[in-house]
This record gives sequence, structure tokens and C-alpha cells, in this order.
Amino acid sequence: MSSRREQILAAAAGLFARHGFHGVGIDEIGAAVGVSGPALYRHFRSKDAMLGEMLTSISDELLAGGLERRERTEDPAKLLGELVAFQVDFALDNPSLITVQERNLGNLTEPDRRRVRALQRRYVEVWVQAIRDTTPTFDEPAARAAAHAVFGLINSTPHSRYLGRDGMATMLRDMALGALGNVGPETASDHASPDT
Repeated sequence: MSSRREQILAAAAGLFARHGFHGVGIDEIGAAVGVSGPALYRHFRSKDAMLGEMLTSISDELLAGGLERRERTEDPAKLLGELVAFQVDFALDNPSLITVQERNLGNLTEPDRRRVRALQRRYVEVWVQAIRDTTPTFDEPAARAAAHAVFGLINSTPHSRYLGRDGMATMLRDMALGALGNVGPETASDHASPDT
């Protein structure tokens, strides 16, 4: 059973995803969980604090999941498959959080933004290493670009859930792994800037 804080964050995520962070007041969040707006201050000091905890929690969960899979999986191709499946499941199961993260990073306080960015960078590095281990022709910038491209594909799910949860999960996993497997050495080496 979820805690009261988790219930509040889930309600706030749904509202922020639909109406934007600035389009939602504390009273609306309270009403969504059956309390007055001011009663929320027993759990969070402000709406900004809610957003900060929400986005930090997302980043913490993704990093922890990525690190756990890396620890238990020695085969690079299997690890990449597990990372893709993990990201797909997270995106499909948390569409409001994906939308809030995409749209509201700029609304975080500076300390929260720095923390979220640091966690996100560490998560991306797990992917970068897995991609490079699977495709040795990729250098670091190419692997990073590939990781972000796959995130973009997978995280588009809040806007394109037409097949039902299982059908969408299968399609996204196949598309992501297909895209990563179909980038040849010539593509990986073409990314170099004119300065190099």
C-alpha cells in the first residue's frame, strides 16, 4: 500500500502532466487526494518541494534499476536488452511522470535541478557503457547520442499508447533494440565534429 506522500505525489504528477506545473494550485492537489490544500503542508513544504521530490525520485529509481541490472548481468547484449526493457516498462507504467520530467525540469529549484541532472548523467553512463560494450565501433559521443535517441523513442509513449500495454511494450523493445543493432560502423564514425 502506498504512503500518503506517494499518493500526493501521484496525484500531483497526474495534474502537472495534464495542466502543467504552473497551471495547478495546491488546493487542486489537495482535492485530488481528499484533503484541503493547506493540509498538504504537513507532508511537503511547498509545491516546488513536491516537484523536486517527484523528479529526484524518478531519477533515483532509474539509476538504481540500471545499476542493479549492470551488477547482475555480465553479457553486454543481454544487459542492453534488460536496460531497454526496464526503460520501456518504466515509461509505460509511469506516463504522467515521464511527461512531468520532460516538461518541468526547468521549474525545479537550482539545488534540485543539479541533483536530478547528476543522477540522469549517471544513468546515461550505464547505457553508454552497455552500448559501447555491445558495439565496439561506437565511441563515447556516438554511444551517448544513441542512448538519448532511444530514450526519445521510448519516452514518447505517453503520447502514443495505441496497442495496449503489452503490445506497446513489445513494439518499443523491438524498435529500440533494432535501432541500436542497425547503426553500422560508418554511422558511428560520421558523428565527429569538423574540429576533430
